[in-house]
Amino acid sequence: MLSPRLKALLALAVAMLLVGSSVAVGRMLATTLPIHLTSMARFALATVVLVPLVIRLEGRFPLVRRRTLIVLIAQALCGSFLFTVCLLSGLRLTGAAAAGVMAATTPAAVALMGWMFFREQLSGKTAIGIAVTVAGLVILHAGTDSSTAGSSPIGGTILILCAVGFEAIFLLLRRAIHEPLSPLAAAMWVSLLGFGFFLLPGLYEAVSLDPAQLTPMAAAEVAYYGLAVTAAAYILWFYGVMRVDAATAGVMTGIMPVAALGCAALWCGEQVGWRELAGCAGVLAGIGVLARPRKKLSAQTRNVVVPGLRRL
Repeated sequence: MLSPRLKALLALAVAMLLVGSSVAVGRMLATTLPIHLTSMARFALATVVLVPLVIRLEGRFPLVRRRTLIVLIAQALCGSFLFTVCLLSGLRLTGAAAAGVMAATTPAAVALMGWMFFREQLSGKTAIGIAVTVAGLVILHAGTDSSTAGSSPIGGTILILCAVGFEAIFLLLRRAIHEPLSPLAAAMWVSLLGFGFFLLPGLYEAVSLDPAQLTPMAAAEVAYYGLAVTAAAYILWFYGVMRVDAATAGVMTGIMPVAALGCAALWCGEQVGWRELAGCAGVLAGIGVLARPRKKLSAQTRNVVVPGLRRL
């Protein structure tokens, strides 16, 4: 029988595998279906799962005060709407392998933006982590001869990095919520509000959708994106992160870019070359440096950065 710690690590690993696969799935969806319609369906499916789950686990629908609701709306705008639009738009222009590595730079972006805009202390270890991550990105984009770079690698890179920036803002805004709100309840709210942001543009795109675009494979990918990548991955992460320390959880996020590279090769048929592998190594090294331990588990659970997951 598995020990509780091993179960937690397994849950975290599966969560990061699902999140890593989201880049490859997003790449396929971005080239076959309208972005807003896909996102509307994704958040609708996640909401259908998360709302009853939160009510079951917490005994009620988690109502919040007006100030908290404003912060949650801002989080949904940045972490659900703007992040998703930038990510999927970027995936139309660049390869899934490079995008997966770039999406894993969120911890460095959070540390850098916290120092720039919130006057948070930037330790030597943090600065090294950011520098190593940036070095990985430089290596990743050294040359443009890859056949899987996409139609516009530079434009795609800018959009993916904008998505990372919006995710970092989302994570920093989480600190402005002071009333008791579990991570799972926060995820439910952001998913519900994200659905609201995509509702009107999604319905507009649905009216003009060519039925031939909605193939069984595309429908399956939308279902996977909403149920597995969004809902199941967050549930697994929530289970695991409550049972391990922050440093362990932070290191486990390193599975995400590796999974993204594997899925880009297997799912999208992209060729993973030395630049992608070297860039991934640099980002992994940065994650390892930035994933320093914290003392209190409650603070860990609140602040551990999860690339591609906390935004929903």
